[in-house]
Amino acid sequence: MQATDPTDHSVPSGAAFLLAQVGAHAARRFAERVADLGVAPSDVGVLRMILMSPGRSQQSLAEELGVVPSRVVTLLDGLQDKGLVERRRNPADRRNYALYLTEEGTRMMSAVRDLGATHEDDLLAALDPSERARLATMLKAVAAQQGLTPGVHPGYRRP
Repeated sequence: MQATDPTDHSVPSGAAFLLAQVGAHAARRFAERVADLGVAPSDVGVLRMILMSPGRSQQSLAEELGVVPSRVVTLLDGLQDKGLVERRRNPADRRNYALYLTEEGTRMMSAVRDLGATHEDDLLAALDPSERARLATMLKAVAAQQGLTPGVHPGYRRP
């Protein structure tokens, strides 16, 4: 591997560029990996949020994602069609649905968890465990300072 000259400004080397470069690469690789399971990254995010709060409403999901409720309805329709999510009438408010993973949805999330561990190991193979921990700590600080919602990918806000 050829060393880069720090005075050579023809190759972007700033932290913001490198975050964008690695982030785009990581997102693309993750999308390729979950596609083998028959889901998209946006599906995985929604499934994870339902797994973490079973019985939550579609409205609360839309609010946490920062999207209009119709976007959530579309995402949930696709997940329901795949047999991963079920909507149940909320007994406390029959106008709302409570969201739950099906057995297949739970199995899917187990597979995604395994896939995610492999993905992270492949992506961060150049770092030892203490470097990985420091990187995660620093990235959490940057995300918090930027006002990003923990655990929610900002890509949901795109139409």
